[in-house]
Amino acid sequence: MAAFDPWDPDFLADPYPSYAELRAQGRVQYFEPTNQWLVPHHADVSALLRDRRLGRAYQHRFTHEEFGRTAPVPEHEPFRTLNDHGMLDLEPPDHTRIRRLVSKAFTPRTVEQLKPYVAKLAGELVDGLVRRGGGDLLADVAEPLPVAVIAEMLGIPEADRAPLRPWSADICGMYELNPSEDTAAKAVRASVEFSDYLRELIAERRKEPGDDLISGLIEAHDEGDRLTEQEMISTAVLLLNAGHEATVNATVNGWYALFRNPAQLAALRADHSLVPTAIEELMRYDTPLQLFERWVLDDIEIDGTTVPRGAEIAMLFGSANHDPAVFQDPGRLDLTRRDNPHISFSAGIHYCIGAPLARIELAASMTALLEKAPTLTLATEPQRKPNFVIRGLEGLRVEVG
Repeated sequence: MAAFDPWDPDFLADPYPSYAELRAQGRVQYFEPTNQWLVPHHADVSALLRDRRLGRAYQHRFTHEEFGRTAPVPEHEPFRTLNDHGMLDLEPPDHTRIRRLVSKAFTPRTVEQLKPYVAKLAGELVDGLVRRGGGDLLADVAEPLPVAVIAEMLGIPEADRAPLRPWSADICGMYELNPSEDTAAKAVRASVEFSDYLRELIAERRKEPGDDLISGLIEAHDEGDRLTEQEMISTAVLLLNAGHEATVNATVNGWYALFRNPAQLAALRADHSLVPTAIEELMRYDTPLQLFERWVLDDIEIDGTTVPRGAEIAMLFGSANHDPAVFQDPGRLDLTRRDNPHISFSAGIHYCIGAPLARIELAASMTALLEKAPTLTLATEPQRKPNFVIRGLEGLRVEVG
C-alpha cells in the first residue's frame, strides 16, 4: 500500500500514477491509517454511490455503540451540528424533504436565467485582471465568481460577504483525512460564527422577505414543509461551501492543466466551441474532489471481500476518473473527449444539486478568459495546497501579454 500516501507531498503533486498501482492491486483494500476501505475502480465507485446499503450517515438506523463507532468529542459539537443537518450528510426521508425544497432554486430554468448575471460578473472580473496585466487567477477570478453567485442566490448582502470564503475554507478542513485538533478548532469557530450570522439573517428575512433562497426556505417552512431553523442554517452553509469549493478548484486545476498542455490550450483558443467538452475533460483530468466517504450500513461484498457493517468506504473519485477500463488513454488531456462519464459531481441521491450552475460558472470564466485574455500565460509555478480530499492550488499567478 506504499503507493497510496495522502500526506506525502510527491503523492499530492500527482496522485494519478499511484492510483494506477492501487487499481492493479484489486478492487477494494483496507487502509489502516484512516481505518477505511479504498475503492479505486470506476465501475465499483459508480455502483456504490447508488447502493442503499451505504449511507452518508448511520444514526438514522444505529446508535454510535451499535455501529461500533465512538461518539464525536463534545468540543466538536458546533461543527457536527452544522454538518449533520445539511442534506449531504442526511439520508431519506430527511434528505428527500430538504433536497426537494432546495431543488426548486436549481431547476434548469432557474439556472438558465442566471446565465447573463454570471457572464457579466465573469467578464468584469477578467477585465480587472487584464487591466492589471495579470495577477492571481484564484483570488481575482476563480474565487469571487462562484462566491458572489451563491451569495446572491442565498440573499447574503454584498457588504457581508468577506468572511464567507474564510469560513468555508475552515469548515472544509474537517473533510480531510484525520484532521488535526488545530483544524478542528478552526472549523468549530467558523461553524459558530457562520451559524450566528445566518441566524440573524434568517430573523431579518422573516420580517422582510426577499426574492432569495433563504426567504424561500422560510416561506416553505411557514407553509408546512417542516424545515427547522438548524436545517435552514446547515443548508445555506452547505450550498455556499459546495456551491463554490469545487468550482474554484476546477478553475485553477483546469487552467494549470492547460498551461502544462500547450497544444490543447492552443486548440481551445482556436475554437471556443470546445468549451463545454473542455470543462468536462478538465474536471476528469484533475478531479477537484478526490475522495467521497460512505458508511457501510449492511455488509457488502466487493470482489470476494466482505466489508462489514460499521466500516467506512473511501471512494476514490480521482482514481475512478483515470480508470482505463472506462477512459481511453486516461492520462492524456483531450478537450474533444466525448465519451466522458466522469463522476466529479458524484452520483445517486447525493449527486451534486448545483452541477448545472457549476458548469455555467466554469464556462463563463473560461470564455471570458479566452476572449479577453487570449495571451494568458503562467507567471510562476504554483504551490499545491497540502490537502488530499479537496484538491486545489494555493494560487495561480498569471500574466496577460
